[in-house]
Amino acid sequence: MLAYIVRRLLLIVPTLFGILLINFIIVQAAPGGPVDQMIARLEGLDTGGATARISGGGREVSGGDAHYRGSQGLDPDMVAQIEKMYGFDKSASERFWLMLKSYARLDFGESFFRDAKVTDLIVEKMPVSISLGLWSTLITYLVSIPLGIAKATRHGTPFDVWTSAAVVVGYAIPSFLFAILLIVLFAGGSYFDWFPLRGLTSANFAELSLGGKLLDYFWHLALPVTALVIGNFATLTLLTKNSFLDEIGKQYVITARAKGLSERQVLYRHVFRNAMLLVIAGFPAAFLGIFFSGALLIEVIFSLDGLGLLGFESVVSRDYPVVFGTLFIFSLLGLLTKLLSDLSYMLIDPRIDFDSQER
Repeated sequence: MLAYIVRRLLLIVPTLFGILLINFIIVQAAPGGPVDQMIARLEGLDTGGATARISGGGREVSGGDAHYRGSQGLDPDMVAQIEKMYGFDKSASERFWLMLKSYARLDFGESFFRDAKVTDLIVEKMPVSISLGLWSTLITYLVSIPLGIAKATRHGTPFDVWTSAAVVVGYAIPSFLFAILLIVLFAGGSYFDWFPLRGLTSANFAELSLGGKLLDYFWHLALPVTALVIGNFATLTLLTKNSFLDEIGKQYVITARAKGLSERQVLYRHVFRNAMLLVIAGFPAAFLGIFFSGALLIEVIFSLDGLGLLGFESVVSRDYPVVFGTLFIFSLLGLLTKLLSDLSYMLIDPRIDFDSQER
């Protein structure tokens, strides 16, 4: 197992390099970079003097004696200063190499437009995304696994048919559309005003007791988490059901029943461990999927300032340090999570040996 883990960790390096390289090439072809945006800002101003000072990540651009005069455009010296300010005075290959060297030291630079380090921005937004990802994944598993087992043991009954219809309908409704429905019904839209519409906590959160803080926290999370999980039940429920049905028909189950074991003993002592292999081992990847990519629209609708919104706004504004910094961190976590999922298979079922499969 140790050799397998070492090989997988070593493969992370070229994989990350490939991800960064491909995205870097794509970004170079996209118009409207930070230099273009700064020039557009300056072209809307008449400096009327020796210096133009534009806020951009705490930076200043000095134009010397040149200033914008209508259609004459910006002075080339000022454009050169802007390019240098954002590092675009270097070639694309040199910028990519410098980025790799910085990332090797876990230095992700500063945002172009937010006047903050990339790591500080990620840490600042992390509580929102962790809250949405963690609770959504836990609730999905706590509901889907028992429901899938119940459906497998009642296969073909009216309970199985009606629950299948319910989870498929939930899967067919987009999470953002269900979020709007929840707001209309329960957040002061048209009917009830039971839940807050903005933020992760209330304005007086710091003044509350410990119990009050917990209640306030879950009060704010109730609607966004519900909107996230409603569409995630179907896949996991049906996966659990099909895994159990597949195991129930195997010879060892028939043998266990022939020995006189009760149906409950057969189900939970013999079938459960084998049937849950795919379901439990997929938990890290499921959590990561909701954590990083599934909550963007939910964050926007409920005014939650998390990582999804940060990544989207960074791409729109061409804030390259934030874009590539989050890409590197998310890709690294994704690769480590995939390794963790593989190790979970071996922990759940020791018969699995990845080392022997690679030979």
